[in-house]
Amino acid sequence: GLSNQTSLNRKESKELIEKYYEKYPKLKQYINNQISFARENGYVETILGRRRYLRDINSRNSFVRSAAERTAINAPIQGTAADILKIAMLDISKWMQNHQDKVKLLMQVHDELVFEIDIDFIDKASKKIKALMSNCVSIDVPLDVDLGVGNNWDKAH
Repeated sequence: GLSNQTSLNRKESKELIEKYYEKYPKLKQYINNQISFARENGYVETILGRRRYLRDINSRNSFVRSAAERTAINAPIQGTAADILKIAMLDISKWMQNHQDKVKLLMQVHDELVFEIDIDFIDKASKKIKALMSNCVSIDVPLDVDLGVGNNWDKAH
């Protein structure tokens, strides 16, 4: 796959991937553990326990099985991010009930939330939203939240 998407040939791609796993051995261990768990149990889980069932994880068809293996690796990571964002949105929604005239959640785009906030309330709202998002779940790593302000979504980046 890497050689198809880059100018590297298959040998160079293989060497690069091997060096990457040498540098990050826990990543390779994570991948192997996720695939093994999925093969044994037929599903994988997010940190918060939401399951993604993988009926094709033991398929005899290598293409179908490979797709399920990729899902076994990615679903817990992407699913956990989605779980965290949903919890943050619930916490923010509760806080916003007392500030409906000053702040509105306009949309979610992947792992971003876009708000419309009265100009005189931006500092207070920004600090509170960042705190709510950073502390919505307790996990072993900090949840870093980047915040941008602008007249439109593009300028806020």
